[in-house]
Amino acid sequence: MCLMVKCAICVHLIYSDIVQKCREELKAIRETNPDLKPTLAIIQVCLCVIDEILRLNEDSRVHGIFLHLPQSFLSRSVRNAIKPQKDVDGIYFFCNTLLDAPLIGKMAVLVGVEGPLKATIQCLLQNNGMMVQTCQWSSKILQKQFLCVVCYFQQQRAMLLCFKRDIWLNHERHTLIFFLSFLSFFQIMDSDVVILLETDHKSFPPTWIRPGVAVINLSSALMEGTFLQSKSINDIEISRAQTPKPISQLAQEIGLLPEELEAYGNTKAKVHLSLLNRLQHQPNGKYVLVAGITPTPLGEGKSTVTTGLVQALSAHLKLNSFACLRQPSQGPTFGVKGGAAGGGYAQVIPMEEFNLHLTGDIHAITAANNLVAAAIDARILHEATQSDKAMYRRLVPSVNSVRCFSPIQMARLQRLGINKSDPSDLTPEEVRAFVRLDLDPEKVTWQRVVDTNDRFLRKITVGQANTEKGHARQTQFDIAVASEIMAILALTDGLADMRARLGRMVVGSNRNGQPITADDLGVTGALAVLMKDAIKPTLMQTLEGTPVFVHAGPFANIAHGNSSVLADKLALKLVGEEGFVVTEAGFGADIGMEKFFNIKCRTSGLKPDVVVLVATVRALKMHGGGPNVYTFHIFTTFYIYCIFERLQLVYHYGCSNLKKQIQIAHLFGVPVVVALNVFKTDTQAEIELVCRIAEASGASAAVQCHHWSRGGRGSVELAQAVKKVASQKNNFQFLYNLQDSIVEKIRTIAQKVYGADDIELSPEAQAKIDYYNQQGFGALPICMAKTHLSLSHMPEKKGVPTGFILPIRDIRASIGAGFIYPLVGTVKCDHFDLIILCGAINTLLWLSIMTNWILCHIIVPQF
Repeated sequence: MCLMVKCAICVHLIYSDIVQKCREELKAIRETNPDLKPTLAIIQVCLCVIDEILRLNEDSRVHGIFLHLPQSFLSRSVRNAIKPQKDVDGIYFFCNTLLDAPLIGKMAVLVGVEGPLKATIQCLLQNNGMMVQTCQWSSKILQKQFLCVVCYFQQQRAMLLCFKRDIWLNHERHTLIFFLSFLSFFQIMDSDVVILLETDHKSFPPTWIRPGVAVINLSSALMEGTFLQSKSINDIEISRAQTPKPISQLAQEIGLLPEELEAYGNTKAKVHLSLLNRLQHQPNGKYVLVAGITPTPLGEGKSTVTTGLVQALSAHLKLNSFACLRQPSQGPTFGVKGGAAGGGYAQVIPMEEFNLHLTGDIHAITAANNLVAAAIDARILHEATQSDKAMYRRLVPSVNSVRCFSPIQMARLQRLGINKSDPSDLTPEEVRAFVRLDLDPEKVTWQRVVDTNDRFLRKITVGQANTEKGHARQTQFDIAVASEIMAILALTDGLADMRARLGRMVVGSNRNGQPITADDLGVTGALAVLMKDAIKPTLMQTLEGTPVFVHAGPFANIAHGNSSVLADKLALKLVGEEGFVVTEAGFGADIGMEKFFNIKCRTSGLKPDVVVLVATVRALKMHGGGPNVYTFHIFTTFYIYCIFERLQLVYHYGCSNLKKQIQIAHLFGVPVVVALNVFKTDTQAEIELVCRIAEASGASAAVQCHHWSRGGRGSVELAQAVKKVASQKNNFQFLYNLQDSIVEKIRTIAQKVYGADDIELSPEAQAKIDYYNQQGFGALPICMAKTHLSLSHMPEKKGVPTGFILPIRDIRASIGAGFIYPLVGTVKCDHFDLIILCGAINTLLWLSIMTNWILCHIIVPQF
């Protein structure tokens, strides 16, 4: 028997409502339980409420008690008098579980219609020191109200533009409703506890609720007699909940020998390059590149797709697989973007170690880069203040009465055409040529670096101390991963090659316009020593125990944006002929993928088997004419969760960007599998539409992926498609020949990849092209430095821009890395490869007032 007891002071005022509601509920219950004969008894009490509750607690015929009392009667003693097993609305259980936590000063929001239950909960929370706000709208109404809210100020007056269903509204009579909804949203965002009171509750999207906020659904407690409390689980909690395999066990599973492993703790290790020699006759596995459509500032999930794919290949298809990922910079990690370990149930663990120092590779790059910078300024100072004889004596000192040239000095003498090995044999003119680089301080191109988004270091003055004798100059800091040394690490194929590349790095020009290299400074040996451990890839694992190589981390908009050649080569040997190596290219296919093919594959000699192109409905809606997506949490949340199904945004214009990126991959003769990274708010109609358009646009397959919430099993369909497509032969080819002129190579990329009508060279850019041709650098590949937010150089132009001329403002060369980079538009850039700068790009990122470092804390272990 199910007995619900309604206690009320004025039974005649509530009887009809109670009876009607209970009739409906009991009818539903009897439909599933025909033999059940429920009984409802309504008991009216006056003052002895607690005594009556205690009597009902002991009555075996009573299975549930529901209080319907004025707020003045709902004291703590009355609420706590009900036995938990008979507390129908869960108030007792709520009081004795949630309120065990320290709640003083916390904020709670009660969502739902007014009534005694809301008054009861409000009183309960306030009595325990909480601040309580109420929202009279139900969660269902809140989500249906708007598709998007954009706030902007015009003529000192705030306006709200709201997109409701299919109609843009901007009308005075809607202003009050919009404003109330906006405030309700902020209430939920700022709360520590959200309590849902209505019985027709519709769950809020995850990003409406801050991580760690308690969400209490009292309607479920009313219907089921249970109390539900859920917590928004974030990536770090998922990572910490899984204990990684010991790194020695993982190494043994993938075929590494103990002497090939250099452990850094129990969860990561360096892998020696001697493995390449041992497995040189082993056939390579399948080579898979994960790229993406033109992204929003939030990214579209290439790292999670990469991780989810290898988890599916390994754990579910039982194939050897390896992921090769870039090491994240601490600049974005502590900035707005956050880390790059993936997310949800498709991530590399331990997340903290992946996102922070790892094995110190970026710190080694920082030290090496800044050693070069220190050597430059020291050389300029000493040449300006010392005689030729004094500098020669210091550069070639007498040790035990013996003077001799070092190997790097012998190499410099040979470049100067001086074929002498005895320091005493040099003529005064030869001594002067040897000791004086004659670096022009105004033409030094090498910058210092720091792995922090410190915007105040973008322009600095060095040499202001008295000891520097007035030799001050303006310079700047770049982000550490923008260093040419990072690009070299990503492209080198061994220690000897890395040392040679480091020596070829151009740091500036002398007063005659001739390039000065790191070899000329004599620092190459020291740089190689600093980088001797960084050249080894770092072995880690995914949440499901799949091996991952983490190595190098150049950005894709200002460098080539791919993990290292060495990591890929090692992984391809380890997985064997039937295995898969999945690597990721930064940003959209027009940037990261194009550089992967034209630069990385030229260097490595490897050929990809398939491209996985990542797309999201969110990004397609933006490209289809929806509002821009911002990195600020408030606008992001409104965009994702207030724009409901908008098929026309996806169909008419949004998928044009997806089609273009598929076409770019086909330029290189590589088949494409589209991976639609599904969000909770994506509707089935949107998902099916995108997949259908992708396949009609030339994709070999288009599948939806749920790796973020399901891990490897959420990407099984993608893994099956990749396996099938990778088994087919492709016609991989480069987009241009290295022997083409620099101008033609730039024009080819601009027209065929970006869709530009033509390019426009500034006089400075043309002069640099002539200079590089004269120096013999014309046969280097091109690395375009361009905004990642558009196919064009204009980040505000979404979809597939047409009819534009790509402006080339300047061109620089990264001779050590081995490419040329043109600067497009108004761009600030470092020197890496031959890079073309398009649009506004900074090489030292900025920090907003709200960054991820605010969310960081350390838990002190208790011993």
